[in-house]
Amino acid sequence: PSFRANLPQVILTKTALVFHFLCAEQHFQRLEMSTHKKKTRKLRGHVSHGHGRIGKHRKHPGGRGNAGGMHHHRINYDKYHPGYFGKVGMRNFHLRRNHHWKPAINLDKIWSLVTDQTKEKYKNHPQGLAPVIDVVRAGYFKVLGKGHLPKQPFIVKAKFFSRRAEEKIKAVGGCCLLTA
Repeated sequence: PSFRANLPQVILTKTALVFHFLCAEQHFQRLEMSTHKKKTRKLRGHVSHGHGRIGKHRKHPGGRGNAGGMHHHRINYDKYHPGYFGKVGMRNFHLRRNHHWKPAINLDKIWSLVTDQTKEKYKNHPQGLAPVIDVVRAGYFKVLGKGHLPKQPFIVKAKFFSRRAEEKIKAVGGCCLLTA
Protein backbone atom coordinates (compact mmCIF):
# COMPACT_ATOMS: atom_id res chain seq x y z
CA PRO A 1 0.00 0.00 0.00
CA SER A 2 1.13 3.56 -0.69
CA PHE A 3 2.05 6.11 1.97
CA ARG A 4 -1.02 8.22 1.16
CA ALA A 5 -3.38 5.33 1.85
CA ASN A 6 -2.20 5.17 5.48
CA LEU A 7 -2.85 8.88 6.16
CA PRO A 8 -6.07 9.79 7.96
CA GLN A 9 -8.83 11.12 5.73
CA VAL A 10 -8.93 14.44 7.68
CA ILE A 11 -5.36 15.37 6.72
CA LEU A 12 -6.04 14.56 3.09
CA THR A 13 -9.12 16.77 3.02
CA LYS A 14 -7.28 19.67 4.73
CA THR A 15 -4.43 19.38 2.23
CA ALA A 16 -6.91 19.28 -0.63
CA LEU A 17 -8.66 22.39 0.72
CA VAL A 18 -5.41 24.34 1.05
CA PHE A 19 -4.39 23.32 -2.47
CA HIS A 20 -7.82 24.32 -3.79
CA PHE A 21 -7.59 27.78 -2.15
CA LEU A 22 -4.07 28.35 -3.50
CA CYS A 23 -5.21 27.50 -7.01
CA ALA A 24 -8.26 29.76 -6.65
CA GLU A 25 -6.07 32.62 -5.41
CA GLN A 26 -3.76 32.31 -8.42
CA HIS A 27 -6.80 32.13 -10.70
CA PHE A 28 -8.23 35.39 -9.28
CA GLN A 29 -4.83 37.09 -9.52
CA ARG A 30 -4.87 36.34 -13.24
CA LEU A 31 -8.39 37.78 -13.57
CA GLU A 32 -7.28 41.39 -12.90
CA MET A 33 -8.29 42.70 -16.32
CA SER A 34 -8.59 41.08 -19.69
CA THR A 35 -5.83 42.23 -22.03
CA HIS A 36 -8.08 43.38 -24.87
CA LYS A 37 -9.64 46.01 -22.58
CA LYS A 38 -6.31 47.52 -21.53
CA LYS A 39 -5.24 50.98 -22.64
CA THR A 40 -2.11 49.64 -24.36
CA ARG A 41 -4.26 47.74 -26.87
CA LYS A 42 -6.32 50.84 -27.64
CA LEU A 43 -3.22 52.96 -28.18
CA ARG A 44 -1.61 50.63 -30.72
CA GLY A 45 -1.05 52.54 -33.93
CA HIS A 46 -0.96 55.94 -32.24
CA VAL A 47 2.70 56.93 -32.47
CA SER A 48 3.30 58.65 -29.12
CA HIS A 49 1.16 56.24 -27.10
CA GLY A 50 -0.56 59.08 -25.26
CA HIS A 51 2.59 60.80 -24.03
CA GLY A 52 2.97 63.53 -26.65
CA ARG A 53 5.55 64.17 -29.35
CA ILE A 54 7.57 66.87 -27.59
CA GLY A 55 8.09 65.73 -24.00
CA LYS A 56 8.12 62.01 -24.89
CA HIS A 57 7.17 60.98 -21.30
CA ARG A 58 10.45 62.23 -19.89
CA LYS A 59 11.58 64.56 -17.10
CA HIS A 60 9.44 65.47 -14.08
CA PRO A 61 6.17 67.18 -15.00
CA GLY A 62 4.93 67.46 -11.40
CA GLY A 63 8.31 68.44 -9.93
CA ARG A 64 10.80 66.18 -8.20
CA GLY A 65 10.13 64.45 -4.90
CA ASN A 66 7.87 66.32 -2.49
CA ALA A 67 7.62 69.43 -4.67
CA GLY A 68 4.26 71.19 -4.68
CA GLY A 69 3.03 69.83 -1.36
CA MET A 70 1.45 73.20 -0.57
CA HIS A 71 0.54 74.00 -4.17
CA HIS A 72 -0.36 71.63 -7.00
CA HIS A 73 -0.09 68.44 -4.87
CA ARG A 74 -2.00 69.91 -1.93
CA ILE A 75 -5.01 67.59 -2.20
CA ASN A 76 -2.80 64.52 -1.91
CA TYR A 77 -0.91 65.94 1.09
CA ASP A 78 -4.07 67.02 2.92
CA LYS A 79 -5.77 63.70 2.28
CA TYR A 80 -2.97 61.17 2.87
CA HIS A 81 -0.44 63.12 4.98
CA PRO A 82 -2.38 65.43 7.32
CA GLY A 83 -0.19 67.50 9.61
CA TYR A 84 2.87 67.24 7.34
CA PHE A 85 3.34 71.01 7.23
CA GLY A 86 3.54 73.44 10.13
CA LYS A 87 4.97 73.55 13.63
CA VAL A 88 3.73 72.60 17.09
CA GLY A 89 4.87 73.69 20.52
CA MET A 90 8.00 75.51 21.59
CA ARG A 91 11.67 75.20 20.73
CA ASN A 92 14.06 73.95 23.40
CA PHE A 93 17.40 75.30 22.26
CA HIS A 94 19.69 73.58 24.73
CA LEU A 95 17.98 70.23 25.20
CA ARG A 96 19.51 68.09 27.93
CA ARG A 97 17.91 64.69 27.54
CA ASN A 98 18.84 63.14 30.90
CA HIS A 99 18.60 66.36 32.89
CA HIS A 100 15.96 65.07 35.31
CA TRP A 101 17.29 61.50 35.52
CA LYS A 102 17.96 60.65 39.14
CA PRO A 103 17.59 57.04 40.25
CA ALA A 104 16.52 56.97 43.89
CA ILE A 105 17.05 54.63 46.83
CA ASN A 106 15.02 54.49 50.03
CA LEU A 107 16.52 54.49 53.51
CA ASP A 108 15.25 50.99 54.24
CA LYS A 109 17.46 49.68 51.39
CA ILE A 110 20.51 51.85 52.06
CA TRP A 111 22.15 49.42 54.51
CA SER A 112 22.06 46.72 51.82
CA LEU A 113 24.87 48.63 50.07
CA VAL A 114 27.17 47.87 53.02
CA THR A 115 28.52 44.40 53.79
CA ASP A 116 27.62 42.72 57.10
CA GLN A 117 31.31 42.69 57.97
CA THR A 118 31.53 46.49 57.69
CA LYS A 119 28.31 46.89 59.65
CA GLU A 120 29.69 44.82 62.56
CA LYS A 121 33.06 46.58 62.41
CA TYR A 122 31.53 50.03 62.98
CA LYS A 123 28.67 48.92 65.29
CA ASN A 124 30.15 50.04 68.62
CA HIS A 125 33.38 51.64 67.43
CA PRO A 126 35.46 53.01 70.36
CA GLN A 127 36.53 56.14 68.44
CA GLY A 128 33.00 56.80 67.15
CA LEU A 129 33.84 56.13 63.50
CA ALA A 130 30.97 55.55 61.07
CA PRO A 131 30.80 53.75 57.71
CA VAL A 132 30.61 55.86 54.54
CA ILE A 133 27.90 54.81 52.09
CA ASP A 134 28.42 56.29 48.62
CA VAL A 135 25.11 55.77 46.83
CA VAL A 136 26.40 57.41 43.63
CA ARG A 137 28.96 54.63 43.25
CA ALA A 138 26.10 52.13 43.63
CA GLY A 139 24.21 53.85 40.78
CA TYR A 140 21.74 55.99 42.77
CA PHE A 141 21.58 59.80 42.82
CA LYS A 142 18.84 60.56 45.35
CA VAL A 143 18.12 59.25 48.84
CA LEU A 144 14.45 59.09 49.86
CA GLY A 145 13.07 58.81 53.39
CA LYS A 146 10.93 55.63 53.32
CA GLY A 147 11.63 53.06 56.02
CA HIS A 148 13.34 52.83 59.42
CA LEU A 149 17.05 52.99 60.24
CA PRO A 150 18.99 51.09 62.91
CA LYS A 151 20.34 53.25 65.74
CA GLN A 152 23.81 53.35 64.22
CA PRO A 153 25.45 56.49 62.80
CA PHE A 154 26.64 56.46 59.20
CA ILE A 155 27.74 58.94 56.52
CA VAL A 156 25.82 59.06 53.23
CA LYS A 157 27.19 60.59 50.02
CA ALA A 158 24.58 61.46 47.38
CA LYS A 159 23.67 64.15 44.85
CA PHE A 160 20.18 64.73 46.31
CA PHE A 161 18.45 64.10 49.63
CA SER A 162 14.78 64.41 50.42
CA ARG A 163 13.92 66.43 53.52
CA ARG A 164 12.61 63.41 55.40
CA ALA A 165 15.66 61.29 54.52
CA GLU A 166 17.98 63.98 55.85
CA GLU A 167 15.99 64.25 59.10
CA LYS A 168 16.05 60.47 59.68
CA ILE A 169 19.79 60.15 58.97
CA LYS A 170 20.59 62.98 61.38
CA ALA A 171 18.23 61.51 64.01
CA VAL A 172 20.40 58.36 64.28
CA GLY A 173 23.57 60.48 64.47
CA GLY A 174 24.49 60.24 60.79
CA CYS A 175 25.63 62.83 58.28
CA CYS A 176 24.56 63.78 54.73
CA LEU A 177 27.27 64.80 52.25
CA LEU A 178 26.35 66.31 48.88
CA THR A 179 28.50 65.28 45.92
CA ALA A 180 28.69 66.93 42.53
